[in-house]
This record gives sequence, structure tokens and C-alpha cells, in this order.
Amino acid sequence: MGRAEERRARQGGGRRAAPRRRRSSAAAGRTGIRRFFTWKKILGTFLGLCLLGIGGFIVLYMMVQVPTGNAEAKLQSNIYKYSDGSVLARDGEVNREIVPISKVPQDVRYTFVAAENKSFYKDSGVDLKGTARGLVNTLSGKGAQGGSTITQQYVKNYYLTQEQTVTRKLRELVISLKVDRQMSKDEILAGYLNTSYFGRNAHGIQAAAQAYYRVDVEKLTVPQGAYLAALLQAPSQYDWEVASDTGKKLVEARWNYVLDNMVEEGWLSSSERQEMKFPVPKKPKAVAGLEGQKGYLVELANEQLKDQLMEQEGISRSEAERQVEHQGWSITLNIDRKKQAQLEKAAEQQLISKLDPKKRDVDADVQPGAVSVDPKTGKIVALYGGEDYLKHYVSNATRTDYQPASTFKPVILAAALENEAQTQDGEPIGASTVYDGTSKRPVVDANGNKVGFAPPNEDDVDYGDVTVQTAMNKSVNSVFAQMGIDVGMDKVMETAGRLGMDVEDLEAVPAQTLGTMGASPLQMAAVYATLDNHGKQVTPTIIKSAEQNTRTVTMPDPIGDQVISRATADTVTSVLTGVVDDGTARVSVRDNPERDGQEVAGKTGTSDFGRSAWFTGYTPDLVTSVGLFGEDDKTGDQIDMKGITGELPGTGRVNGGGIPAQIWAMYMFGVTDTDAEFDLDTDQGAAVEPSWTPTQTQEPSSTPTEEPSSQAPTTEAPSQTPTQTPTQTPTTSAPTTTAPTAPTTPPTDDIPEDPANPGEDVGEQ
Repeated sequence: MGRAEERRARQGGGRRAAPRRRRSSAAAGRTGIRRFFTWKKILGTFLGLCLLGIGGFIVLYMMVQVPTGNAEAKLQSNIYKYSDGSVLARDGEVNREIVPISKVPQDVRYTFVAAENKSFYKDSGVDLKGTARGLVNTLSGKGAQGGSTITQQYVKNYYLTQEQTVTRKLRELVISLKVDRQMSKDEILAGYLNTSYFGRNAHGIQAAAQAYYRVDVEKLTVPQGAYLAALLQAPSQYDWEVASDTGKKLVEARWNYVLDNMVEEGWLSSSERQEMKFPVPKKPKAVAGLEGQKGYLVELANEQLKDQLMEQEGISRSEAERQVEHQGWSITLNIDRKKQAQLEKAAEQQLISKLDPKKRDVDADVQPGAVSVDPKTGKIVALYGGEDYLKHYVSNATRTDYQPASTFKPVILAAALENEAQTQDGEPIGASTVYDGTSKRPVVDANGNKVGFAPPNEDDVDYGDVTVQTAMNKSVNSVFAQMGIDVGMDKVMETAGRLGMDVEDLEAVPAQTLGTMGASPLQMAAVYATLDNHGKQVTPTIIKSAEQNTRTVTMPDPIGDQVISRATADTVTSVLTGVVDDGTARVSVRDNPERDGQEVAGKTGTSDFGRSAWFTGYTPDLVTSVGLFGEDDKTGDQIDMKGITGELPGTGRVNGGGIPAQIWAMYMFGVTDTDAEFDLDTDQGAAVEPSWTPTQTQEPSSTPTEEPSSQAPTTEAPSQTPTQTPTQTPTTSAPTTTAPTAPTTPPTDDIPEDPANPGEDVGEQ
């Protein structure tokens, strides 16, 4: 060892310094962001967050107290106003009778538990998974859509509000846990049953038992209880009396679900379950204070407000109902007091005052309905739902269970024009296109093959070759059946949907050309309003504004996009003026003494066997659809209205050109602008060219041997043969056949001694 080394050794304590270690490659790589995300740190962070959450929940649990129940105090009357701000109606007192759980049969209690919360008797009052899902949905703007236990629903009904916020959901969770500890399961179930809303203004199970089955709660059967339990999911949609076919299927499925759950839980034997039949509820009794037309107006306003809440907030229908019914809303309607009064007066004078069920049983079986819409704004300015809401609960203005019949024919023409369809001979379809109007002529496809459909014309009249304009005027079934095939029934139904009809679940079959689907006056008013508005879609709305304390719901714009071209809409309007001036509506509308120069377009319709009769028409500033429906007063079945009022001539059958058109004319000619003019962008149709009219030389018989059917006609054509001469030349492309010839028999529309009941298209099954 040299001197230098010895000196260094002495300075280092007599020991050689150990060589420095090199860092391992693993240690050397643990740099940057990886130093912060070791598994120990991740685990520690997770546990820290869990402890923080638990601590926060403990604090929340200690701070949130079970409030005093105030459900009764929070149920407020909604106020409904006319468009001018004057009060139309209040929704009256809350219909509720609190009953102890001992009055509810044990098996009926099980129906609600099976429907809403099978684990009710075993859980701690909350569904953590459902609550978490609800919180996520609320934060994402989808509404509180998570599942809730019976305890949570009771807490929401009795202690809290229906608002959709994270704070309210957290409070619901804490209060539910505390309520479950403080109250017995029977007490919670009793509270739930007494605070739930069942529809028909029934709050609580006792009111529901009376509203749906006319019994006290202790006399409810298991099938009845299962229906009421199923009803809670969507009270208005599942109310059997007003439910659509889809709604009835849904509530029956829900009813079966409830009973099957009871079997699964051991609360009902399989043999008892198999013997149970669906218990159809009794007809409803309307709420006092909503007499006359008020109830119908309030009902539609509530439904449109619920629809909007569901759309805006992503909530369920049952949740929307809880937010609307008796919750202190101030709702201003678009209803114009003058027009509403005039519509009611027209219905009263033209129909209601003439009905006498003591003399004629059929007079108890007729139901009128009407909707009037401003085509420029989409506002429903008047509505007639029936003689009286207290006497007939179902609104005839919005019901969709009757056929619109020939009021559907303009939709077929619109589809033809919009799709630039052609006849079998390759000629464009327009107002002057010629078709074979022979009754019961088999409809053929593009290959000339028969499609198995050969509808009769009214009274089995043969028209021979006629223009589309004349076919619309006289409502010739055979022409429009063939036109539907020429266009393509899928395109016809697509056009119907764009114009405002509900065709989602309908088959595109030839029979639909006769208007065999269901439709309401509200839907048909929407279709014709879109035509009147030059093809821009009109979705009629009854609500002008809706406010609740500081909350305001903005209704969607009733005027939508251009769904058909202006040329198409205006051409259809032009053609429909011919129905008034030279067709099935001329006596009641064209020649009406109250008409003061108003320009009018419209279409009549009469379904097979006189079960429904329509006139839907419009002036440049107003659209109104009037329907008449035959409904057995006792069974609710659809029936023939033949002989109503005792004033109908001939066979006494009801046609669209009769009473419906008379109601329409008396109303419209009292409220419409006499100077308004159709601004039509078309060179087709009766509004721009004079229509040609048959000249009869001999009076035909107006009485068919039997009523025809679209499938198997049984009538005989009248034997008289008039002459007919066209007075114009078609203005569109050349017809594919020779000039129009006279029909072998005349339409009953042309019988001068039958002014109150011009013949129309019976046989449109």
C-alpha cells in the first residue's frame, strides 16, 4: 500500500470505502408517472375514498331527519284557463279515503308487493343498485329512472316531492332507511297504498277500488287487486276504458306478471292462478266540476303536458302523471271561448237536441266528436268530446277506435303526387287522370295480377271511366283502391304517417285505401291542417303555457318541417274544393245558407254499416274534423247509427255529408274569415278548373237491398241510367283510356229530394 493510500485509509476510519452499488434496471425504470401509481397507492386511494364516502354518508344520515308527512298539503288543484286568461276549470278536491291495512285483504296486499318489490318483507327499505342507477340517470339528464322499493316510493309520495334531483334522491335513500327501522312493514305498505295515485282521480286504494270496481277495498278480489297493482305503472295508459289496443296488451301482460310473481313467491297456488280471468273494470264516473266539455279539454291538456315532461326529462309515464295530477299547475289553453261556444252550439242544434232515446233506442247510441285547429299556428281553438264528460267519459275527439273511411282518400292522392306515381299504363297520376270506376272491379298489380281486393262503390254504383277529380267528388272506392296499388301501399302509409296519422303498427294492405284503420278527429284535423298549411307539418296542441310555481314547461312548436311539397298539398286542396262544390258535401256545405263566400275544401267519409260518419274540411284560416260514432250505450260495441233523430230520409242511414257536415258548416260559417282565400301553387283540381258533373235524366231508387261490404258486396245497383257529359278537358297528361263515359247508375248524392242525407260511401269496411 502506498503512502497516498494509507492516508486515505486513515481518513476513512481505517477501512476501505465499499464500492458504490449500481441501481437495478427495475428501480431505474420507476420514474415519472409510474412512481405515483403503484398498487399500494391505488389501493390506499380506493380505501381512502371508501372511508370518505362512508364518513360522508354517516354525516348525511345523522343530518337528514324524517320529516312530517305532508302529502295532503302538497296536493293542489290545477287551474285551467281559456286563451284569454279567464278560468275554465279547477280539477276539484282530492279523492282519497285513508284505510287501515287491516281492511286490505292479505292476498290483495301481496299483489302490490309482487308487482313492485318482491323482496319488500326482507329488505332494509332501499334498493342500492336501483338507487345508484337512478342517480346516474339523473346526473346524465335522463331522469330518475332507477328501480325503487315500496318503502322508497312511499317516502317519495308522503315525505318528499316529485322533483328529479340528486339531492332529493339521496334524501329519499336516507329517509327510507330510517323509516324502515322506525315503522313496521305493514305500516309502510299501508302508507304506500293510501298515497299512490291510480288514475280516474283516485288517490289511494279505497278510492281506486270504488273508481274501477265499485266496491270497498275489503271486497277486492285477487284478480282485481292485481289489476290495480299493474295500473300503478301507468294509470292513464292502462285504464281499460280509454287504453289503446297496445295499452290493453301491456296492462294484461303486467297483470299476468303480478300473478306469476305471486305463484313464484308462494302467495298463490298454481291451480288458483290458472282459474283467474282478467277482471275488466267498470266504466268510469267523471269528476264533479268537469261537466260539459270542460273534462275533455282538461284531459287532453293533462295528456299533452305529461307527454312533454316525458320528452324533456326522460321520465316514465307514471312519474309524469304524479308530477301533473293535482300538483298546482296553472295551464292556459289555446281554446278560444267564442269558437268553443259556437262548436258546442252547432253540435247541440244539429244533433243533440234532436236525439230522443225514449222514442228511438238508437238515439242513445250516437257519439259526436270534433276538433278545430288553426293551420298557421297549430293551436286547437275548439274541441267537442261528447255530450257531457259526466255522462260519457271517453273523449270522442281523441278516441282512435273508429274508421276514418273516405276521409283517408286525400292521403292516397297526396302519396301519388308526392311520389310522382303512375298508372298501370305509365301515365302520371293527377287530378285529370282517368281511372275505371266500375264497382267491385278487381284491383291489379303492376304485372296485371289480381291482388284479391275488389271493393264496391256506395250503392254498388258503376261510374265507368272517371277522372281522379270526379272520383274524389263522388268518393269512388274502386278508383282509390287501384290508385293505392299504383302508388305502393307502403308509400301511402308512409305519407299518412308524415301527415300526422298513427300508422306505426299498421299493415300496408289494399284494404287500408278505404280508411279501415282507426283514427281520431284530432288525427284527421292534423292531416288536413298540414294540407291547409301547404305541406308544413301541423301537430295540434291545446296548451298555450304551463307553469308550476317558478317552473315553466315550454311546449314544442306545433308547426314542423315541410313533410310534403307545397305543390302536392295545394293540389290536394284544389281537388277537395270539388267535393264541396260538386260532390258529397255540396248540399250541407256548398248550399248552406250560412255560407258567406268562404272558400272550402273537405272530404266526407262513412264506414261500413254506418258505424262512423265524418266530415273533415277547411277554409284558408281554420280546419275542423267532425266525427259521428255508433256506440252501444250498454256494451260499448260499435253499431250502425241508422235511424238516429228520426229525420233521416230514405233508408235512414247516416252519411258524412249529412249530420257531420251540417255540424261543421254551422260552426265554421259562424267563426271563419269570409275574405280569406286559398293561395294555391297548382294548376290542377277543381279550384283552378271547373269540374264536370253528370246530368241525370231519371230519378234512381235510393234504397239498396242490403248494406254493402268491401269484401263481399250484397247490394243491387239501381236500374236507372242517366246521361253524363264532361264539361272540361283534363289539364294534365292525356288519359290512358277514352273520354269519360256515363256511369250505368247515378250516385245517391245527386238525389235532390235527399238534402239532409246525401249518399256517400257506405261499403268502406
